[in-house]
Amino acid sequence: MAYELKDYLNAINFSKEKLMDSEDLLWEKKYPAYIVNRCMSMFWDTLPAANEMNGYHFLSKKVQFDFFINSIRKQKRFGGKWLSQAKLNDMEYVKEYYGYSNEKAKDALNILSKEQVEHIKNALNKGGRTKKWVKKYNGRLKVC
Repeated sequence: MAYELKDYLNAINFSKEKLMDSEDLLWEKKYPAYIVNRCMSMFWDTLPAANEMNGYHFLSKKVQFDFFINSIRKQKRFGGKWLSQAKLNDMEYVKEYYGYSNEKAKDALNILSKEQVEHIKNALNKGGRTKKWVKKYNGRLKVC
């Protein structure tokens, strides 16, 4: 049986299934408390609960899981995919270029082609020296 993060998050947010009360003791052992707290802190309505659990990180995993199940309202969360680091960087360029918010920039990235994103990056290029390789010669640093 797979003890995946999505099973814990679905149980907390949507199904309210008490995974830790089953006879399988590995549900509690495999519970990633830190990661679940990070995931819960991404939404405004679950942020107070996540903050509370960060303060009581020393509690057992079962108690932390039960706290989330009983204190968080049933709602479908985590519907979309999380953005990669490259997409986040592109989103910052789009936000600056168009003056968009995070949501609008994310929507714009779905519409823009790679060439258009590259054009935006070039338009926002402020110049300056780029990072280059630094080699050591006889105790001195030389920029190549």
